[in-house]
Amino acid sequence: MNPIANVLEQFGIDAAALPHGNGHINNTFLVDSKPRVILQRINTNVFKNPAEVMGNIMAVTAHLRKKIVENGGDPQKETLTFLTTKEGLPYYKTEEGDYWRAYYFVEDMICLEVAKSPADFAEVARAFGRFQKMLADFPVDRLAETIARFHDTPNRFAQLEEAIAADRAGRVKTIEKEIAEVRGYAKYASAIVDGIADGTVPLRVTHNDTKLNNVLLDGKTRKGICVIDLDTVMPGSLLYDFGDAMRTGASTGAEDETDLDKVQFDLAKFEAFTAAFLEELGDSMTARERELLPLSALIITVEQGTRFLADYINGDLYYHIHREHHNLDRARTQLKLAAEIEKLLPRMQEIVEKY
Repeated sequence: MNPIANVLEQFGIDAAALPHGNGHINNTFLVDSKPRVILQRINTNVFKNPAEVMGNIMAVTAHLRKKIVENGGDPQKETLTFLTTKEGLPYYKTEEGDYWRAYYFVEDMICLEVAKSPADFAEVARAFGRFQKMLADFPVDRLAETIARFHDTPNRFAQLEEAIAADRAGRVKTIEKEIAEVRGYAKYASAIVDGIADGTVPLRVTHNDTKLNNVLLDGKTRKGICVIDLDTVMPGSLLYDFGDAMRTGASTGAEDETDLDKVQFDLAKFEAFTAAFLEELGDSMTARERELLPLSALIITVEQGTRFLADYINGDLYYHIHREHHNLDRARTQLKLAAEIEKLLPRMQEIVEKY
């Protein structure tokens, strides 16, 4: 029996599996069972305690299912449903120490790599806004911090400096321009973590990876239906979620675009997302959260650029790469986008105040 077939057998499945998707972190397969299933090997280099990751996911999806039913929705489509093994666990650990999980594939959905219209981006905003709203009464202290200081931007800057000092792959001399650009944004880095520390930015259950393709849209209506990729669900700030959505969805270029002339920040998409997100959340946001919404887009964009650059310096250990210098290309794209956002901050603030 091949390794994947053995894993599937633990979940009571006998079917073929083929590679699926384009995620950076986990290995993902689509299983041709009835109903179809997504099978994933959890990246234990990133998630050191997969049992905690799955504990968070199971707790959050149970809460979401309850809310969805109360609201008259369909929990089979509007949140993920995980399978359990013969031992009743939501994951299977192989003799080699690999952790696998399986959940039902949500049929008749699409996900976007690029928001082709403000309307599509607004649907993504509504999905993430509803996600926040349904989890507003979830006890955040029940969740483990599965990646310590994940969106601690000052710490990401410190990690970059450590990578520069170590220069494991001998690449620092070739990227002095990019390093200088990142350092120029250090003055913004602590705004969100300072707000959490002084209580003006409350801790909430947050997704922490709000890329466009982490929302499933109905293939016919294009309405945002289901939030997926819940590995990084943990305590955090909704500003992380908002900022990361802006980073990916309001950019006119792909995350790894090599032609930087194609990378701009689309204010129409920013406005569409902001209006829909605030409409879903109502008055539940604090004044400081609203004030920091535009800056969060800059902070998270710079933070991600810092992470890509540090990984490139370290020899591409964290993110899957598909070509030489892939992480450097990703870092350059984030830095170009950050420069665009910084110029537009006053206009972005006006849009927030409008809604």
